[in-house]
Order: sequence, then C-alpha cells, then structure tokens
Amino acid sequence: MGEQPTVQQGESVISLTPKAVEMVKQLRAKEGVPETQPLRIAVVGGGCSGFSYQLNFDGERQEGDQVVDYDGVQVVVDPTSAQYLAGTEIDFVSSLHGGGFKFSNPKATQTCGCGSSFTA
Repeated sequence: MGEQPTVQQGESVISLTPKAVEMVKQLRAKEGVPETQPLRIAVVGGGCSGFSYQLNFDGERQEGDQVVDYDGVQVVVDPTSAQYLAGTEIDFVSSLHGGGFKFSNPKATQTCGCGSSFTA
C-alpha cells in the first residue's frame, strides 16, 4: 500500500483564511462529501499563463503529501505542487459576478485575468 502520508509540523505550504475554510465546509456538505475526505490543492500544467490551480476532494493520499488541518478541514498538497504553492494564501471572495477562491501566491510572477492560472 506504500508509505503513510507525511504530516508536516510547523510551517505549512499554504494557508486558508477562515472564510475559505467555511466555504470548503459548505461545499463539502452540499456535495455530500464525508468530513474525513481532505481537500487536495494542486498545481497542474495549463491555463492562460502556464499553470493553474486545482481543488478537489480526494480520499487517496500519495507518498510525500503534506497534510494540514484547518479547523476540521484537512488540506493535502503533493510535493511537486508544494514547490509552486509555498507561501500561498487562499481566501474566498464574493463579488457582483459571484464568488470564488482567490489565490495570493508570492511565487507567481504573472497571473491572468481569470485569477486561476499563473506563471512561476
């Protein structure tokens, strides 16, 4: 089955604001996802600027995953994504056009208008 996931103590790769944590809890409840299933945050190739952020509920842990708990929401980040996400803060913002998760990534050298892709 492989090694158990790594639970990193101390400095975490990312941080979630209280509003983002609350929205994750609401989404989890709305989609009928068990509270034990963590939120995986990843960086994947693609998007307007080369990389894009990916959020999904994922029950499968991978070797080297960093696991952090934010008020009952487990967040999982794989080692490759962690390199691009270091220092990132995730918030939830509301606007006239709806709302969404906002990534404030200090490693992003350029972002596009959609706010979900970046260049590092």
